[in-house]
Amino acid sequence: MALSKKWIAFLAAAVAIVAIFAALIASAVPFRSDTLQKRIVDTLSTRLNSDVTLDDLSLRVLPRLHAEGTGLTIRDRRRPGVPPLIVIKSFVVDGSVLGVWRRHVSQVELRGLDISIPPNDGATDDQKSRTANLDHDVVIDSLISENARLIILPGQPGRNPKTWAIHSLQMHRVGISESMPFTAVLTNAVPPGVIRTEGSFGAWDVDNPGRTPLQGSFTFDDAHLDVFNGIGGTLSSRGSFGGSLNYIETRGETDTPGFVVKVGGHPFRLTTTYHAIVDGTNGDTQLKQIDAQFLKTTLTAKGTVFDAPPGQKGRTVSLDVTIPHGRIEDVMKMAVKADRPPLVGGLQLTTTFVLPPGSSDVVDRLRLKGRFSLSSATFTNRDVQNKIVALSRRGRGKLETDVPKESIASEFRGRFVLGSGRLDLANLMFAVPGAQVRLAGAYALKTERLGFTGNLLLDAKISETVSGFRSVLLKIVDPIFRRDGGGSSIPIRIEGTRNDPKFGVDLGRVFKRGN
Repeated sequence: MALSKKWIAFLAAAVAIVAIFAALIASAVPFRSDTLQKRIVDTLSTRLNSDVTLDDLSLRVLPRLHAEGTGLTIRDRRRPGVPPLIVIKSFVVDGSVLGVWRRHVSQVELRGLDISIPPNDGATDDQKSRTANLDHDVVIDSLISENARLIILPGQPGRNPKTWAIHSLQMHRVGISESMPFTAVLTNAVPPGVIRTEGSFGAWDVDNPGRTPLQGSFTFDDAHLDVFNGIGGTLSSRGSFGGSLNYIETRGETDTPGFVVKVGGHPFRLTTTYHAIVDGTNGDTQLKQIDAQFLKTTLTAKGTVFDAPPGQKGRTVSLDVTIPHGRIEDVMKMAVKADRPPLVGGLQLTTTFVLPPGSSDVVDRLRLKGRFSLSSATFTNRDVQNKIVALSRRGRGKLETDVPKESIASEFRGRFVLGSGRLDLANLMFAVPGAQVRLAGAYALKTERLGFTGNLLLDAKISETVSGFRSVLLKIVDPIFRRDGGGSSIPIRIEGTRNDPKFGVDLGRVFKRGN
């Protein structure tokens, strides 16, 4: 989605180019260089409501018409304090005398083209647009521009302009006052990749370039995501767009076969479909709907992509994310280094997602806040799962010899906040038949260290969780751990690392309770 701002950028460039050269040969072409130079300046000044200068122009009529110019600059009269709208270092026009008299040019080539688009002036879409009409339209068979630049001027003080490279642009059968077809190839900078696009745009809106209409389709191939710290993979994308420069509706899909979050290190396929609204004059994007699929999990998201505050580089991604029916093992594949995820089961999740700009690892910048629930979850470590089964049995006051081997599933739910590589959990509840664990604490993603405190709630009394002489002895402490409604409540703490957790009774809280 954020990618679309780059391939959209070239559209304004192409429209402005056409305006220049249609005006160049408007009406009859005079056969003197100085006369033609003056006519170009006067025509462009009138048609584009701009101040125009042209440093030099030479004209040859025979055996074919050939014109070369240098230093063409067009400034918007309404914005004297901003850079020129169009700067062309040099241009070449080729055609035949007969074709020119019929308002027909064979080819136009541009070198050193810079287009500077001013910020939206606040005009609304229902205002009447004024296009760059000529009295008699001119057709250009082929227009070629290589290595041009589109410069988007910021709308707020303190922000730097955005510059997009237009690697190759070709247009055919071009007429300034109508919709014009185009094809283009762009080499995208970040992430690096090749963008190919084709479509149509125009007529050019003189008073507000942002209202210039456009439509088309695009492909984006071999986009290497490794340039972003913390993730990797090679992305490809396909899609279509339409609307106007300041309101581009785009729909498309992406495919990243080997997507990887480097903190976890496990590659997997990630595919998405999306619907977005892009402001091509500044790149800000409204993400109307994103549907993503990875492994056996699907998620949906809505949100925005917008510029960082003044003084900062990059863009901020802000989303509302929902996983209605997912798998916890799929999500853990992103963040856990082990070959096997520690837990498998059904997942439901809702969260806000904020990724600020910056060069640090994605895990360190990512901000999440939401809630989750796990259903029918089991631990993949056999020893851990056996302990869960034993906990369930003892919590119900049934000793291990009293019942046959059981298959016990766990339920989880809670609220979480992720920031600076730290996961804070509140109201975390873990339940199996006969027992509940209620915890609050934190987990460090990179060091994998744990720090939680809470309570273990049992349906049975403490003395009912063991047999023989120990059961008799524990009757003494039953009153200390008694909870309202029956059963027991034991203060606990969990420390250590994910691979070597330390479970224990929180003796400090026990002593306080006993007093």
